[in-house]
Amino acid sequence: QVQLVESGGGLVQAGGSLRLSCAASGSIFTINTMGWYRQAPGKKRDLVAYITSGGSTNYADSVKGRFTISRDNAKNTVYLQMNSLKPEDTAVYYCYAFTRVTGNSWGQGTQVTVSS
Repeated sequence: QVQLVESGGGLVQAGGSLRLSCAASGSIFTINTMGWYRQAPGKKRDLVAYITSGGSTNYADSVKGRFTISRDNAKNTVYLQMNSLKPEDTAVYYCYAFTRVTGNSWGQGTQVTVSS
């Protein structure tokens, strides 16, 4: 099993920046991909970005050029640097870790609110 703890959410004005962190523990050696989803009120959970164990990344079109995902394997932590934030980025952000054995594990979620 993999346990995930997120931090870094909060309230920011449009155009501002936030950095989310997600620390993994447990069966970390089995983790393949880590990333972030987000869910706004009344909407489905959507993929924001992910990074593989080899360092390959992928982003939703809506965040390309503004968000950067990175991974510190020594600290078992994944980061999401969010710049040029927009009100439509407001959502609960969930960290996930994928292993071939257990599928996706999820963090508890962290609220990001961007005011206009």
